[in-house]
Amino acid sequence: MKLIERGKAMSSLKNKNIIDKMSLEDKVKLCSGADFWNTEEMDEYGIGKISMSDGPHGLRKQDGVGDHLGINDSVPATCFPTACCSSSTWNVDLLEKMGRAIAEEALEYKVDVVLGPGVNIKRNPLCGRNFEYFSEDPYVAGKLGAAWIKGVEGQGVGTSLKHFAGNNQENERLSSDSIIDERTLREIYLAPFEIAVKEGKPKTVMCAYNKINGTYLSDNNYILRDILRDEWGFDGVVVTDWGAMNDKIEAFKAGLELEMPSSAKMFDKMVIDAVNDGSLSEDYVNEAVDRILSLIKQCTLGRRENFKFNREEHHDLAKKIAIEGSVLLKNENNILPFNKDKKIALIGALGNDVRYQGAGSSHINPSKLISIVDGFNKSRVNFKYCPGYEMNGDENIEYVNEAIELAKSSDISVVVIGLPSEYESEGYDRQHMRIPDSHVKLLEEVYKVNNNVVVILLGGSPVEVPWIDSTKAILNMYLSGQAVGDACIELLLGNECPSGKLAETYPIKYEDNQCSHIYGIDPRQAEYREGIYVGYRYYEKANKNVRFPFGFGLSYTTFEYSNLKVSNSKINEGEKLTVKCSVKNTGKVFGAEVVQLYVSDKTNLVYRPIKELKGFKKIFLNPGEEKEVDFELDERSFAYYDVKSKDWKVLQGKYEILLGASSLDIKLKADVEVISSSESLNDDNLPEWYFKLQGYPTRKDFEKLYGKEIKPYKLPAKGEYDLNCSLNDLRYTNAGSMMLEQMRSNMLKGFGGDENNQEFIFLQAITSTTPMQRLAQQSGDSELYETFKGIVQMANKE
Repeated sequence: MKLIERGKAMSSLKNKNIIDKMSLEDKVKLCSGADFWNTEEMDEYGIGKISMSDGPHGLRKQDGVGDHLGINDSVPATCFPTACCSSSTWNVDLLEKMGRAIAEEALEYKVDVVLGPGVNIKRNPLCGRNFEYFSEDPYVAGKLGAAWIKGVEGQGVGTSLKHFAGNNQENERLSSDSIIDERTLREIYLAPFEIAVKEGKPKTVMCAYNKINGTYLSDNNYILRDILRDEWGFDGVVVTDWGAMNDKIEAFKAGLELEMPSSAKMFDKMVIDAVNDGSLSEDYVNEAVDRILSLIKQCTLGRRENFKFNREEHHDLAKKIAIEGSVLLKNENNILPFNKDKKIALIGALGNDVRYQGAGSSHINPSKLISIVDGFNKSRVNFKYCPGYEMNGDENIEYVNEAIELAKSSDISVVVIGLPSEYESEGYDRQHMRIPDSHVKLLEEVYKVNNNVVVILLGGSPVEVPWIDSTKAILNMYLSGQAVGDACIELLLGNECPSGKLAETYPIKYEDNQCSHIYGIDPRQAEYREGIYVGYRYYEKANKNVRFPFGFGLSYTTFEYSNLKVSNSKINEGEKLTVKCSVKNTGKVFGAEVVQLYVSDKTNLVYRPIKELKGFKKIFLNPGEEKEVDFELDERSFAYYDVKSKDWKVLQGKYEILLGASSLDIKLKADVEVISSSESLNDDNLPEWYFKLQGYPTRKDFEKLYGKEIKPYKLPAKGEYDLNCSLNDLRYTNAGSMMLEQMRSNMLKGFGGDENNQEFIFLQAITSTTPMQRLAQQSGDSELYETFKGIVQMANKE
């Protein structure tokens, strides 16, 4: 069915009576927000409004002035662990429970759609928003995202799967162009969204700010209509990220329904004129209105009057997720767990003013907060505390000397270090992978006087750990939510056994990352030259040693794998394969193991990673207990995306089934032969790099993979400025520099002149790099839109 005909059919089937009564002006009006968080309410047509709120790891419902930056106050809500921690649970049931709890809080606060989850791939460890995403692996991200969606939607509350798609950096994220070859796009960057859409069935999908291959996502017919709707069968509402609209006329054609927030109806007249002059069919508008009306009806049915959630139960759930998501990275001589009678030195400002969540639009006002110091106090551990360093990461010699003296008189030193809030945030990327020098110096000085050192690592993304020899144990708690202190002490004392596994690789140094040579060099034009080789897919094939591999995590107990069985050693293309194995707890305490299944293509007919994750299960075992774990592999478990045929293909030949405790700790193997009629991808003309991964791929290498020439990005110059430019683009013009300074000065006043304030840094980064048109949209200020038009005119005349 042609796209325009499909739009007519849908409008005729749903909500037709209402749509027929509506004027064109009102239909267009309904397709953008009434204010920051609500859709339009039109009593004359019986159309109610729906309310939205941020919420990937907790609800950020704002009753006062709305913003998407996490700056203004929000109602108290449970701050669950962020995605970097919750993903390390590898527990789909727990993620579904988390979604259910967030939905319950949404019901109490009368929120109809929770904006989450974020399933973008962790392409590079410097992305400032990695804390909000699940994994470097699309299968993990998709499965956990789908579980979270099921939990929320199962309570009648809507979700908004984000940020669709190719949004893998924060620098210039509102205007950057993600240049991705088709196979990589399908296998890596779209795959988690595909899983989450098909299995989770979210009511809405949120389009990202950026472009993919030259077209903004809001206008991207190929991504939004051809793939999301026609291929994957999504029939919900596509909503913009807040201020992500580029061209509303093209957006209607691409299948985007709802612009958020209110943009003072800046685009409405353009759309109405386009319909009246025939350049935009009204059927596209009707299609959008039809879907919005359906969304409003679904959300209305999900509402519950006078609903109250159980705050203590939700705090306990946050604690459980934090416990299962914390990853034990080192435990020399089994220093952990320790007895509470030991004399403990608890050192580190992050232990008291604890870092438990990221910054930006997901910033939660927690219903309660248990710091690590609080946790120690509650458990009555024999400890003394000192800060060791300044909260902003600066060194304080007096604090260091105090820590040294405290360590000397203690049995064990628990040192809390990691990334201060200024180091990572939505809105900007990290500058490097290191923790503050003051943290490292403190650790090394403490270790000199007492080598029984346990590190508690806090932060939302991998860090370099050249200091690993100055500690006997490392417990990585990531950003583990409001119950961080409760979870921490339970793990340290052995009341809970660590079971978290990394959902991302920790390289030895940043330069080992597959795109370190190009990431951030030209943020407006992000070339994904490495192709499908992201994370462990790259490190293993390139023979790069890593600090901690994907899927890695220690325990206080041990596990034994045995009795691998596959249902058939030879299968036909399209047949399913059952894989089973037994896992036994051979230690002395109750524990959990994450069994990971990888598939390795041995056909050598197409370039591929050495192995790819295609299944995982978390099992809980008493000492001596043994359980059988089973997996089912389908056609996609063996497939690659063939660009030539525009379809998924399984090549004939041998494949290896691998079961293990991490990507590098494989316990069991079995060979399987697949019978298929598919022929090899035309790899003959591809550069050698994609087969051997030596050095870094060049632009010419990537152009062969991408299929066309890539012209270097050129900054606009006088006479070329328009509203898609940011104020930063105009910084060398008098008009642009004056406006930048004025906005900076006004923002700085709001933060008491503190240039080091993390929220000021974040806000300045966002406002200076946002295209002016989008900045005006986000503010909902039509006068600001006119001001920016004037600045553009002046800059072009200078």
